[in-house]
Amino acid sequence: MEIKINDQDLPGLYQSADSSSLKEQKKYFKGIAYYLILLIIAALFAFLSDSQEYPIFKIISTVLFLATLSITIWLKVSRPDDIWYNGRAVAESVKTRSWRWMMRTEPYFDCEKVEEMRKHFINDLKTILRQNESLIGKLGIEASIEDPITDKMVEVRKLSLQERFDLYRKERITNQALWYTSKAKFNKRKSSIWFWISVGLHIVAIILLLISIYQVHVKLPIAVIAVAASSVLTWVQAKKKQ
Repeated sequence: MEIKINDQDLPGLYQSADSSSLKEQKKYFKGIAYYLILLIIAALFAFLSDSQEYPIFKIISTVLFLATLSITIWLKVSRPDDIWYNGRAVAESVKTRSWRWMMRTEPYFDCEKVEEMRKHFINDLKTILRQNESLIGKLGIEASIEDPITDKMVEVRKLSLQERFDLYRKERITNQALWYTSKAKFNKRKSSIWFWISVGLHIVAIILLLISIYQVHVKLPIAVIAVAASSVLTWVQAKKKQ
């Protein structure tokens, strides 16, 4: 019977850390996205306010800038990016330890008393969590002992050396390589799209600047385009962390 290792076959700490990491990652990028969008809209209303007799557009622009300030403070105080990084680090550390335990490799070698290896593994999970203190508040230290060793892990550990070797090569090495290759291609396509959007906005800004040289009395949204271009660049830089 072919054995497959899925996320639910790994310890509860892995699933908790992975889920927390993905959740905080989404929060972080949503915060950045809202900040940049509101910044562009605020710049647009500030531009439009110059041609308005009433201050409504200036008021709207001020409110939007206050909103972007609030988002900046929230990102600084809540630090979703820290929890994202630490959650990812914990999840990957737990996964590595889990595979070592299943494969009976260092430090979980064959032992007559399997219970000793269980205790050793659980203590290692607690140590991993303690080394990433920002996650303890999110997950709690109890997360390290929630389903620490699943039935599938025990089943794999009982396999012969050759069976474990074949399983590791397929489920760990090959699958991981395929995942990273696919992710790299996807990120490269997305990065290319945003790059050309940034180039397009810069070209528009240059054209508007050239027009303003000859049309001195025409008010053009050059500052708005510049904010949009810098926002795209900020977004691209933020996505590089992913």
